[in-house]
Amino acid sequence: TLTQTADEKNLSREIPKVGSCAPSLVPSVTHAVVVIFLEFFAWGLLTTPMLTVLHETFPQHTFLMNGLVHGVKGFLSFLSAPLIGALSDIWGRKSFLLMTVFFTCAPIPFMRISPWWYFALISVSGIFAVTFSVIFAYVADITEEHERSTAYGLVSATFAASLVTSPAIGAYLSEQYGDSLVVLVATVISVADIAFVFFVVPESLPDKMRLTSWGFPISWEQADPFSSLRRVGKDTTVLLICVTVFLSYLPEAGQYSSFFLYLRQVIEFSPAAIAAFIAMVGILSIVAQTLFLGVLMRTIGNKNTVLLGLGFQLFQLAWYGFGSEPWMMWAAGTVAAMSSITFPAVSALVSVSASADQQGVAQGMITGIRGLCNGLGPALYGFIFFLFNVELNDMPQVAGRPAPVTESMIPGPPFLFGAFAVLFALLVAIFIPDHRLDDVKTSKSGSASAAHSQSAGPLATPTSDAEDIEPLLQDSSM
Repeated sequence: TLTQTADEKNLSREIPKVGSCAPSLVPSVTHAVVVIFLEFFAWGLLTTPMLTVLHETFPQHTFLMNGLVHGVKGFLSFLSAPLIGALSDIWGRKSFLLMTVFFTCAPIPFMRISPWWYFALISVSGIFAVTFSVIFAYVADITEEHERSTAYGLVSATFAASLVTSPAIGAYLSEQYGDSLVVLVATVISVADIAFVFFVVPESLPDKMRLTSWGFPISWEQADPFSSLRRVGKDTTVLLICVTVFLSYLPEAGQYSSFFLYLRQVIEFSPAAIAAFIAMVGILSIVAQTLFLGVLMRTIGNKNTVLLGLGFQLFQLAWYGFGSEPWMMWAAGTVAAMSSITFPAVSALVSVSASADQQGVAQGMITGIRGLCNGLGPALYGFIFFLFNVELNDMPQVAGRPAPVTESMIPGPPFLFGAFAVLFALLVAIFIPDHRLDDVKTSKSGSASAAHSQSAGPLATPTSDAEDIEPLLQDSSM
């Protein structure tokens, strides 16, 4: 069940696509790339306007409120990601891809209509803001095992590419024409993304691997996020991968929420320098995830690629933590680009281990943990900055009141905390079983044919307690 057979792939190309005007289209990684690019390009345009609206809506405790909003969104994403992944395993990817893109982009126009509704919708949108989960499952459907690391790297590189120019474009349009135009452009791009999914993107899941009726009951135990956490303890591989993802992505999520203001307020980067920094890191990340990732996966394997990426992330965060000069930030940014290979390498490791009919569940669980980190990270970083009296509020000083001066041996305490978290992630990742693709194929080739010979439903009802606790991923010892 690791890979699709030729018959399954041919069948998937013949499936009539619901809501599609071009049912003969062949699903490809290009479809996934376009969807990711448009969604995150739209949000990248709003980088500058969102900071302005955030400060205007919450003039006091701005970053604490920012952490609260993203905390609610992240927790809801954690709760919903396994469910959406499991449902997409049964009913197909396209419907859920359309739903996740729509609800993720729905708050954008409300930035100008009503800021309070905007932040409320951002929080609630966490229920559906799991586009990466569905996209990675989509890619797993249409690629062979040996192609997935490159495909995942391309998708992750597209995310970086969408942020190469969009913040700078958004800042320029905001300065020249106002925030309303930026919001309008982002809304138009979001509508184009939704239309692309509806009219162009074909279904990727073969018909024989999903249900023909929407009334078929699913296993809610499989989709329950807390049930997934309970299964984590029954499979060593899942446990180690999930702990690694949590410890490595927690500081990354916090960094994304505050780093640009940190560059501006503490390191004293100009707006032009910040835009150039984003572009540089984005371009180098694309190179790392499209060129170096594939080479590393073929030469040193999935696990060692994850370890290398974590090593780069550790070095980068330590440099951010102790660095106090602009050139140090630029140098650490090049290392940050190389650390971007970690998540696609982890996703490839998961896809190799998970069966074909559980790709959505597996990717959903990993995406759910990332969603939880997206909530905890910003709040944690803001709190640590507050504890160390590092001023992040981008506010003008009150007349007659001197600006606070902060001198510290550690300019960026949260980044140093993040470095320690990644160090623990690196130690945990060392114990992840080193899966050999040939061994996995051999051990599961018999189960693949047995799975396809079972009765009509792609997900059979468990018949024993042993099946209820069957690990999501197979340990290398199996």
